[in-house]
Amino acid sequence: MAQNFVQGSIVKLQRIAITGMKRNKPLALSSMKFCNYSSSAQQGSEEAKVAGTVKSVFISQSNDIFTNLALEDWLYRNFDFTNHHILLLWQNSPAVVIGRHQNPWLEANTAVLSEHGIEIARRNSGGGTVYHDRGNLNLTFFTPREHYSRKNNLQLICRALLREWGLKTEISPREDIVSGNYKQISGTAAKLGRPNAYHHCTLLVDVDKVKLGHALHKHNKGIKTNATQSIPSPVMNLCDLNSHVKMEKLLASIGWEYLRTDPYSAEDKGEDFIGKQRGFQFINPTDQWFPGLEKLRAEFASWGWRFGKSPKFNVTRTFRVPRELLSKDELTDQELSITIDVNKGVVEDVLLTVPPRLAAAKGFSGQAQVVTSLRGQQFSEEAITMLQKALSELESPEQTRNEFVVHCMRQVVTSI
Repeated sequence: MAQNFVQGSIVKLQRIAITGMKRNKPLALSSMKFCNYSSSAQQGSEEAKVAGTVKSVFISQSNDIFTNLALEDWLYRNFDFTNHHILLLWQNSPAVVIGRHQNPWLEANTAVLSEHGIEIARRNSGGGTVYHDRGNLNLTFFTPREHYSRKNNLQLICRALLREWGLKTEISPREDIVSGNYKQISGTAAKLGRPNAYHHCTLLVDVDKVKLGHALHKHNKGIKTNATQSIPSPVMNLCDLNSHVKMEKLLASIGWEYLRTDPYSAEDKGEDFIGKQRGFQFINPTDQWFPGLEKLRAEFASWGWRFGKSPKFNVTRTFRVPRELLSKDELTDQELSITIDVNKGVVEDVLLTVPPRLAAAKGFSGQAQVVTSLRGQQFSEEAITMLQKALSELESPEQTRNEFVVHCMRQVVTSI
């Protein structure tokens, strides 16, 4: 559908033809340059200018978040952008994407994500958490490190919105794109390395804001961590500003704006400049096109990367003990306090502050069984299920109390 639209847009706009449009035909990788970090790939910008730099717009055919993150990382690691700058455009099925140094349990409602089949992913760049669905357009601007300019990229997007729909947008002090009422329509982050760099951002076109709100709603009270935490901002869809903004047309408009913009001065060079560029190319992110991509995808999709890379944190929750679990002569309310220390996504320690009469339950005094069962396990509901199984095997007349403690432990895990 996108292919047909872009081809139709070219006829309508009477601009250059898109190259490499066949979906099943691999891009001629032999005609492109890839990084050789032991060679002259890291030469200066003056030589690049003399040789002449061209630009391409790559459009990913995948809607899988892990595949697209792998594609982005593959290009960053392997492509030589010295004389060839690239804008990658991509969309995803529903997903929550956290920054490299963030904690997924603090940034997203993991229980809601699991219930609705929404993936949670960790990208390689810093920054905050964003929600993706098919109403969100992702843009990645690849350049050599010395030509990285987040501001130029954002200005390019603003020009495209103004040229096509007359939309007046601004760049905030945090370098996000905002509407006139300062509601955010784009989030932004970057990866700066040597010799390559990229700046990527989102554009909210017609995102499901209800699902966005549910997915990112979280309960951070009682949590201690040094992880980078997102700063919530009010958001707005582009279609709320102008109902004529559609995803396919936006994709084409930003692509054309990119191709007509000088890669060094960021000046608008007009339509004649477009004819000197490589144009649009549909990209099929597979091992056939990009050797080793599937391995990268597996890494991005792994539990170890998504959750295991989380900075250390602990969470404390307090629960009121039901009266029926206390002795009849107990006149005051009692509380059970649970603190779980988590490091790299794994339970490192558990501290239970148990009311005396609850702690006296056979098989539960000293808290040893709980700590032993959970220590070293992934911070997940599966670990609680293992604890439940371990306690159920105890021959204890206080099984009801044990079940209450397991229930509380499960609440701790699912409350963040």
